[in-house]
Amino acid sequence: MDTDRNEVGRRATAALLLVEGLLLFVPLVVLGAAVGWPASLGDPAATVLPRVAENESALRAGYVVYLAYSALFLPVALWATARLAPGLRDSPVVRLGAAFAALSALARCVGIVRWLTTMPDLAHAWQAGEHREAVEVQYTALNSFAGGVGELLGVSLFAAGWLLCLAKVADIPLWLKGFTVVTAAALALPLVELLGVDAGALISVGSGTVQVWFLVAAVHVLRSRSVRTGGRVAVGV
Repeated sequence: MDTDRNEVGRRATAALLLVEGLLLFVPLVVLGAAVGWPASLGDPAATVLPRVAENESALRAGYVVYLAYSALFLPVALWATARLAPGLRDSPVVRLGAAFAALSALARCVGIVRWLTTMPDLAHAWQAGEHREAVEVQYTALNSFAGGVGELLGVSLFAAGWLLCLAKVADIPLWLKGFTVVTAAALALPLVELLGVDAGALISVGSGTVQVWFLVAAVHVLRSRSVRTGGRVAVGV
């Protein structure tokens, strides 16, 4: 019975990692075609808002999927930690990692919601041609704040914190530990914006690296087998 339950858990964890690794490609394609995302995140209101107004349906569809991806980050992180660091549920490092994962998911969702609520309204106001200077000020302020919360805190800082905690406690091969640390470092690169440095393509580098990590972790879990060691279940290859 325990073996069957563990096999179900192994497959469920791998499936979650695989879905998280592939799901981001949907908003990349849909939002990329609609508004040039993610490169357009730093574009001015005069460039972005007309695209939002003209492609509102595609923008909403893309960001709904991106919202689902961001909300899924928390259960994926918890399941992956439970699978890769078995028997360490009460570890302070595991608890810290869970807190980082929860904060990451929350911050991401806060950042995304602006594109499903306020941004379309600003886009229609811009298209109407009235008070464009005021609309531009609102767009710039909201995009800077929510973008900082979503991208810098959610995607970069808190997600990197979870990965570093996972690398500390996970029962995984040395090469995967190293790749986990490298992925955390790649995610943290855009934080240079807090120092006034333009992150440029660093956000894309971090996002691309973590998607590869999800896929690699999914393959590792699928290929792993459960063994009994010291009275607890451990994961080996």
